[in-house]
Amino acid sequence: MTRRTAIRTLMIAGAVSCCTRTPAHPFQQEPSDFVIRSDVRLVLLDVSVKDRHGGSVSDLTRDNFAVLENGEPQRITVFENEDVPVTVGILVDESRSMLPKRSEVLAAAGAFLQTSNPQDEMFVLNFNDDVKRGLPAGTLFSDNIEQLKSALYRGVPQGRTALNDAIVEGLHQLESGRRAKKALVVISDGGDNASRYKTVGMFAVVERSMATIYTVGIFDEDDPDRKPGSLKRLANVSGGEAWFPKSLSDLPAVCEEAAREIRTRYTIGYLPALDNHGPLRHIQVRVSAAGRPGLSARTRTSYRYEEHLTPDSR
Repeated sequence: MTRRTAIRTLMIAGAVSCCTRTPAHPFQQEPSDFVIRSDVRLVLLDVSVKDRHGGSVSDLTRDNFAVLENGEPQRITVFENEDVPVTVGILVDESRSMLPKRSEVLAAAGAFLQTSNPQDEMFVLNFNDDVKRGLPAGTLFSDNIEQLKSALYRGVPQGRTALNDAIVEGLHQLESGRRAKKALVVISDGGDNASRYKTVGMFAVVERSMATIYTVGIFDEDDPDRKPGSLKRLANVSGGEAWFPKSLSDLPAVCEEAAREIRTRYTIGYLPALDNHGPLRHIQVRVSAAGRPGLSARTRTSYRYEEHLTPDSR
C-alpha cells in the first residue's frame, strides 16, 4: 500500500473530521446532504520545516518528527513528504479599496495557479459586500487553469469587505474536496467591515478546520483598511504563512512562493484520544536530524475537537 493510498484508506474508514460532505462528482455538482460521521478523527497536520537560514527542508523521514497534543506524545500513523495534490481555495478581495491594485492582484493569483500542482482541485471566491463563487454554477472545483483564471475575473470591484464571511465559506467548501490536504490562499488588505460573522466566530471556524491558511496583505502604510494583524493571526493559528510585499511588482513572486510552500510541506497524521483534556487541543511538532542543527517546524498550534459551530458564535 502506498502512502497516498494509506491516507485515502484512513479517510474512507471514517477517521476524518467529524462531518464530511461528499459530492458525487466534485468538479461538476453541488455537495449532497449525505454525511459521514465518526467518533474518531484523523488529525492531518500540514508541516513546514526550515533550516537555520530559512530554506525549506524536504528530505526528512518520519523518525525525524515528534508530535505532542496537550503535552502528550502521539503515534504518527500517516507520513507523507511528496508533492501530493491539494484542495485549494483562492479568496480575492474585490472591495472598492482594492480597485487600484486589481490588475496586479489577479495577475499574481494567475501566477499561483501556474505554479501549483496540476492535479490540485481549486476554487475561487471573490468577496466584497458578500461572497461570490467564481466558477460556473454547479462546479465546486476545477483543475482547468483557464477556467480558474476566468473565475478570478468574475468579480466586480465595489463596496466593502466581508473577509470573515469569505474565510468561513471557503473553509466550508474545502470540506467537500477530495484531497487530504486542504488550504486557503487569501489576498486582501485585511480589513473587514461587511461580514455577518464576527471575528471571534470566524476564528472559531478556523480552529475547527484542519485547513492551512496562507495570507497575502497588500496595502499602503496610510491605508485606512490596513489590518495586517488579522492576516498574520489567520496564518499563525492555521500553521500557514503571511506575506506583506513591499510593492505590487513583488506580488507574482510572493504567490509563486506560496504555491511552492504548499507543495513542499509534510503531511503528518495521528489519531488523538477522545478524552484528551477537552475540545481545545494544543499541538507541538518537534523536528531534529543528526548533523543538521537549527531545524524548525511550523504547523497549526491548536484545533478544536467539536463537530459544529454553535449559532451564538456568529
